[in-house]
Amino acid sequence: MAEVKDFTKYIKKLQKKNSAGDERDYDPFEALNRDYDWDDNQDKSLDAEDDYESTGPSYQEKIRKHRIAVFIRTVVILVIAVFVVAAVYISWRDKQFTESSIISSVRITDASGAKAINLGGYILSYSKDGASCIDGQGQQLWNQTYQMQNPTVHTCKNVVAIGDYNGHNIYVANTSGTLGEIDTNLPIRDFCVASQGVVAAALDDKNVTWIYLFDASGNTLANFKTTMQDSGYPVDIAISPSGELVCVSYLKADSGRIKTSVAFFNFGAVGQNLADNYASGYDYPNVVVPYVQFMNDSRIFAVADDRIMFYSGKEVPTSQTESLTGEEEIKSVFYNESHVGIVFVNNTDEGAYRLQIYGESGNLETTLYFDTEYVDVLFESGQILVYGENEYILYDMKGNEKYRAGFDRAVKVMIPTNVRSKFILVTENSIDTLELK
Repeated sequence: MAEVKDFTKYIKKLQKKNSAGDERDYDPFEALNRDYDWDDNQDKSLDAEDDYESTGPSYQEKIRKHRIAVFIRTVVILVIAVFVVAAVYISWRDKQFTESSIISSVRITDASGAKAINLGGYILSYSKDGASCIDGQGQQLWNQTYQMQNPTVHTCKNVVAIGDYNGHNIYVANTSGTLGEIDTNLPIRDFCVASQGVVAAALDDKNVTWIYLFDASGNTLANFKTTMQDSGYPVDIAISPSGELVCVSYLKADSGRIKTSVAFFNFGAVGQNLADNYASGYDYPNVVVPYVQFMNDSRIFAVADDRIMFYSGKEVPTSQTESLTGEEEIKSVFYNESHVGIVFVNNTDEGAYRLQIYGESGNLETTLYFDTEYVDVLFESGQILVYGENEYILYDMKGNEKYRAGFDRAVKVMIPTNVRSKFILVTENSIDTLELK
């Protein structure tokens, strides 16, 4: 590559020599051709002369300072935004209500002896003769007729399964409509349902109890048998929302003493490589475990006569923690995807009942006392709702009371809405919308 020379510098140097009094007739181009050996120090002095009026910041320096200023402004704006959001959230979370009113009411016709429950924000009404689902405006979404002596209802999110102890039929539906009917062929002892309509049922067959998995249309997906001699009698069963895990609490006599085994069966891809789909299990000597339940696909809890146990794992659940409850009488158990509430009979000056609330990891988060003869306890939108037919109390998740009031008429079910200050009240002949202010 040809050498590129700075002609301007050479010319300036020649002009410098002429101005210094050198009388020789310099030819600038001749000087270039002869490639004069110029003094480097002289180059530097000339360069310095070229930088006239360059005492201000350079272009690159201005860009750098601009970027720093933009970054600082962005950080300040983000910090302010975080503080504003946090302040709004705290105000929203800790808001105290001072009054309530019924802002709308719809008349309904109540079936004699019908019960009502919350089904994914809608109202499920059921009796011995059938079930129906209606929305908050009283519009019927579907209706299912049947004949049962003592209908039992189990739900998972917006799916419901309705069956009868010792019966043969289980009806499955969601808030959009009926999904199917299952004929078990054997007497039903217990059942539960997953979020897509898969039903797990304990069925009696003389000396053998079968655990069956059905889809909503009644097709058999899997089954396994249990006997008193081998595993024990299934006291309670639960199925994960995904329908892949099944938990069974077995009660067995062991050397003249009772023992409960909590076993997990995996019917997903992992379970296909496990013997009899058995994933894991834990034994509890001298303990009865009448209640097992999935909070979500990877969190499970069990309530015994002297403790509450928590398990974790989506494929192979493991024991996480236990909390002893002693010999106190447990009256009720409530839960959602992230919390479990145990109501104890308290009978002290603090209240007739004590509610202990555990997080999904099994840590005790809140303890509160109340006297209300309750129907249900709900954990919703960062609030705790305790209500009975005639009264309701609203707490924050720390147990601080936010509002308390009575109902004008007996309420069957109180349903939270997507607005934390509004609730749907179902009475014998109306659906009311309650707003707190």
